[in-house]
This record gives sequence, structure tokens and C-alpha cells, in this order.
Amino acid sequence: MPNPAEPVRHAAAPRSTRVTRQLPVFAVIGLLSTAAYLGLYTALRPVLDAQPANLVALLVTAVANTAANRRFTFRVQGAEGAARHHLQGLVAFVAGLALSSGALAVAHRTLSDAPRVEIAALIVANAAATALRFTLLRLWVFGGAGHRGHKVPNRRGPAVMPPVGADGER
Repeated sequence: MPNPAEPVRHAAAPRSTRVTRQLPVFAVIGLLSTAAYLGLYTALRPVLDAQPANLVALLVTAVANTAANRRFTFRVQGAEGAARHHLQGLVAFVAGLALSSGALAVAHRTLSDAPRVEIAALIVANAAATALRFTLLRLWVFGGAGHRGHKVPNRRGPAVMPPVGADGER
């Protein structure tokens, strides 16, 4: 039976628990980012060719996506490490750009340059880029030893030290 006089100790969440919390948050951010990306691409497409419109739309949304995932998915707050996280996020951006640019090139060579074909190609490429992005962010950008427990307020209240015993040990 738990002793109410002793502080409650919370073990660090196992990796599988963190994934089950992170994945739905990442998915919501990803859906919002994809909608913004496709909307911006569609708005830019009448004035830019497909590849430049893709570059601009992806760059704008990738910066916002990294910031949102940093804050909400991986629960990293504050300015410490933000520049490094965004630079590492650019690697994920380049991978996404390669996938989406390749999808557009293949669609134009084999199908057509119709707007619906471009959007379909971008959705497929974005799905692959999203899986890659989650893996990179989780394991490399925010998954290193220095990122666990990173400047995140304890949502369970302040830390409580265990009582000191008669022998002076905790």
C-alpha cells in the first residue's frame, strides 16, 4: 500500500510510450503542414513553374513544421538548441525536397503537367517524406542523449526529493 507521506516517483516514460504520444501529435502537425504546403503550392503555381513553387512552398512550411514539432511533438521549449534543431531540420527539408521534386519530374515525364497530377504526385511524395521526417526528427534531431528531459516543465508538479533517513541517506 502506498505511503502518503512518501513522494510519488515517476519513472521516465518508456520509449514505446513516448512514440504512442508523439505519433498522433506529429500526425496532426503533419496534416496541417501538408494542407498549408499544398495551398501555398497551388497559390504559387500560376506564377511559378512547378519546381520553384515546390521549393518555396516546402521551405516556408518546413520551418513552421520544425518549430511546431519541436514544441508540441518533442516538447522542447526555449531558445537553447533551437538554431541547431532548425539546421538539422533542414536535412529533413532537403530529403523532402528531393522526394517532391523527383515526384514532380516523374509525373511531368510520364503523365502530364495537369494540376491534379502534380498535386497527386506531391501528396504521395509528401507521405514518404513525412515518414522519413518523423524518423530523422525522432532519432537524430530530438533523440540524442542531450535531448531527453530537455528544458520541459514537469507536468506532474515540482520535483520532490525523497526524505532523508536517520543515517543521512536518501
